Amino acid sequence: MNINDFDFDLPEELIAQTPLKDRSSSRLLVMNREDQALSHHTFSDIIDYIGKGDCLVLNDTKVLPARLYGSKKDTGAKVEVLLLHQESDDDWEVLVKPAKKIKEGTEIVFGDGKLTAICLEEKEHGGRTLRFHYHGIFLEVLNELGEMPLPPYIKEQLPDQERYQTVYAREEGSAAAPTAGLHFTTTLLEQLKQKGVQVVFLTLHVGLGTFRPVSVDTVEEHDMHAEFYHMSQETADVINQVKANGGRVISVGTTSTRTLETIARDNDGNLVEASGWTDIFIYPPYQFQAVDGLITNFHLPKSTLVMLVSALAGRDFVLKAYHEAIEQRYRFFSFGDAMLIL
Repeated sequence: MNINDFDFDLPEELIAQTPLKDRSSSRLLVMNREDQALSHHTFSDIIDYIGKGDCLVLNDTKVLPARLYGSKKDTGAKVEVLLLHQESDDDWEVLVKPAKKIKEGTEIVFGDGKLTAICLEEKEHGGRTLRFHYHGIFLEVLNELGEMPLPPYIKEQLPDQERYQTVYAREEGSAAAPTAGLHFTTTLLEQLKQKGVQVVFLTLHVGLGTFRPVSVDTVEEHDMHAEFYHMSQETADVINQVKANGGRVISVGTTSTRTLETIARDNDGNLVEASGWTDIFIYPPYQFQAVDGLITNFHLPKSTLVMLVSALAGRDFVLKAYHEAIEQRYRFFSFGDAMLIL
């Protein structure tokens, strides 16, 4: 399957640069797979489509303030560091710019010396392993010195860093937000619970590979990045009971979807407590084993995320929905509007 099958023309002005003041006031495009119908709503209307006996699965990962600005200890040259994932204790895989200036043994200073690092290993494409040195607790130092790593297509500054976190974020470790969840407020989640919807959580730490473009001609040639996930037995039990009772499992975001489908694939369709790294790549045709519906934002052309959505709703129907969203001037990407696929 050619990646151009998932292409579409997106006007740059539709790429949302700032979040709305009210999270749940974004627009919602509802896709009904049974009758191939599209309808337009406000996100808070989602309560009309998810009911008693259904289950909402959210990713509770929390974005690290993973972008650091420092300088080389010996020359004072400016250096930008982006944390990718923790390899062990104080050793992190990072991206550095300009990479050519950071060799093995190079020392970097951040925040007047509150945090320092030494390069242990050079990797491909600007990657490095850094060992950090500090006093106190690393996450507290990072919260003081780091900035939120907004996606490359967002050019404006974000005054309130919490607007790039979901209201239920708690497990620190992501380099990017699970953006479908940004539309939920604590009030809306409580209303769903009062209606009889089961609300459960899992964790998948989103890596920057989520923004990596597909650089091959055919879908089958693409290698997915791996991301760490965890789901508790409590969450698994609730989802299994919902499915046994005939309820629907509605996944919030492609990250939750990939986690659920990974665990179901690895356990003969069953959901159990599980942790590990997943590089699952979902594209048409694909038989979903865990997910019945999906809440998601609008994604980049030719991206793996568009392919996942197409696997659930059908490529033609998804492209029709995207074209209508563009005509109706929906806002796209991380701070944009949402779709609900049922």
